[in-house]
Amino acid sequence: MPKLEEKQKVVEEIKQKFQDVSLVIFTDYRGINVEEMTELRNRLRQPGVEYKVLKNTMLRFALEKLGYEDMVDSIVGPNAVLFSAEDPVTPAKTIFDFSKQYKKLEVKVGILEGQVVSAEKIKSLAELPAKEELLAQVVGTMQAPITSFVYVLNANLSGLVRAIDQIRQQKEAG
Repeated sequence: MPKLEEKQKVVEEIKQKFQDVSLVIFTDYRGINVEEMTELRNRLRQPGVEYKVLKNTMLRFALEKLGYEDMVDSIVGPNAVLFSAEDPVTPAKTIFDFSKQYKKLEVKVGILEGQVVSAEKIKSLAELPAKEELLAQVVGTMQAPITSFVYVLNANLSGLVRAIDQIRQQKEAG
């Protein structure tokens, strides 16, 4: 296979990745050693998440083919790209937690649900509660009225039992 065809195939694979995911984060990994990169990849090891170092020329071609020409200027220097197909919040949290810890990883720009977003917006996304936390909050909110209702029913029932017991005691005395 000629070299040009191989490059075109790589560009198509990258393009397909962009279309299959809900979140893409471009990072500058300058200064991160192999151990730190391995640690970051291990933290990101979850279903639907991939973190890859990609060649800028291939990345630029894929972005241009997808209509993200305005992002091409952001693709300078070494780039590692995070692709998340399912949960956008957890990988964003992981990237920002890692960048706080090591200070070398820089989030450049991203694409969320097809829209170009700045590093600040990705940071805002990272500050949202995780999906599991949100579900727990919803369940807790749903349980509160039920618990209160059961408590009220119990209180009414115990009040009724006390009233009947008092009537019984009065009849026995009288």
